[in-house]
This record gives sequence, structure tokens and C-alpha cells, in this order.
Amino acid sequence: MPLSSKRARLAATVAAVAVGAGLYTAGAATADRSVPRTDKEIPNLSLVQEKIKAYYGDTVDKNGEHWASPDSAYARQVAGIEKRAKAHLEDVLARGTAKGGKPAIVLDLDDTTLLTYNYELKQGFHFTPESQDAYLKSTDTKPVFGMPKLVNWAKSRGIEVFYVTGRDEHQRDWSVRNLKNVGYKPAADTAHFFLKNKKNPPAYLPCGATCTTTEYKSGTRKHIEARGYRIVANFGDQWSDLNGGHSGRAFKMPNPMYYLP
Repeated sequence: MPLSSKRARLAATVAAVAVGAGLYTAGAATADRSVPRTDKEIPNLSLVQEKIKAYYGDTVDKNGEHWASPDSAYARQVAGIEKRAKAHLEDVLARGTAKGGKPAIVLDLDDTTLLTYNYELKQGFHFTPESQDAYLKSTDTKPVFGMPKLVNWAKSRGIEVFYVTGRDEHQRDWSVRNLKNVGYKPAADTAHFFLKNKKNPPAYLPCGATCTTTEYKSGTRKHIEARGYRIVANFGDQWSDLNGGHSGRAFKMPNPMYYLP
């Protein structure tokens, strides 16, 4: 999932309040783009932001920085998803790896492996490419609770790990540093870590520089499979991370902060 300038933030927060965070794991949450008939159909933006803070268990340190809490509703929901994912991967391993190539998992970065909550609060939920660059260059985002443990376990059991993100190619070094510093052990080298490259898009993507998120991510997964891997699980916080096929079992991570089509 990229932190994209095209994100529909208000639509996402409206959807999150309307349907509840639980639907994210069930696969039912979408952004409501209908035009309100009256103001009564629009949740108050300030109140929605307060709900988001409560969901993440907002804590403020002595420097005024906002962080999510490991005891939050968000953390508990993520733990449930990770438990189901590990059970699925254990089942895959128990069934054997003879058919279809070496098993692999694919992971998005922002709000799937790395948590952007601190960045979002610093920016007042207002993304810009410039602020993202400045943040990623100087700051390591925290890991999504429990994900380093799950990812490292998968790698230790012989499951190959790939990262596919909508971050831009020029953000590669910052992203690799971040993954390593917060405890992700699988290699984030050029063979395992894919970022968007609009200047020089890879030949395996027919859509080139014009790919939608779904086309870019599913096309990259197809490329991974063509190298002899069998994707058994795909993790993302947006449906555009998960749709398009070549995905194995999809695990939708919760994210009420923004929506990316």
C-alpha cells in the first residue's frame, strides 16, 4: 500500500465509522462514495479522528509524539489476523511443498509491516509526497504489532518472503533500513523487495508506468510466481493490495486512516 496523494481519506473514515473495524478482517469494508443528501449523513470529521485515536490506543510521549498502543483494540485485532495467518501457514507446511514451487508470502509495507500512525498524526492525516520523503529519510516507523515475529517465523520454516509496496523506487534505501532496524530478518534485497518505478517500469508489467495499484501488485505477484514460487499468503491493508489474483490466501490488515483504490 503506498502513501499516495490520491488517497480518499474522508471516504475511508466515513466507511470505518459506518461499518465498524471488524469488517476489515471479513473483507467487507469499502469506501462509500455516494453524495450525502444532508449534513446529517456525514460523520463529524473531528469526532471520526478521535475514534481513530481511541482505536489505536493513542499515547503521547514527552516530545508530543503520538504512538499506537500494544494494548489497543487495533493491536488485538491485528493479533487475531496473525493467529489465523500462522495457522494457515502451518497447514501449508504440513501439506508439503512438492507441488507448485517453493511456498512464499507477499507483504505490503505501510500499515501491513510498518505502522504509519505516528506519521499520520504528525501530519494531521494530511499526506504529501514531500512530508513522506522527509519522514522516511529521517525516521523509522514502528512495526505493525506482532508482524516481525510472524514474518521471521515464516522465513525460519522455509517460506520465502517478498515485499511489494507502492512506495517509490527512490525510497528503497530508507525502507530497507527501516525493515531491518525494527526486526524484520528476511532479506529486503532487489530480488525480494519491489517498489514502484515509474521512470523505468519493469518489462513484466504490461501497463508500465500507468499501472493501477491492483495491476502493479498483482502483476508483480505473477512475476514472483513465474520465478518458481507458490504464493500461499498475501498481506495488505488495502483491497488493492490483495485483488487481481496470484495471491494465495489474502489477509486484510485493518486501516481506518485512509483508503487507496
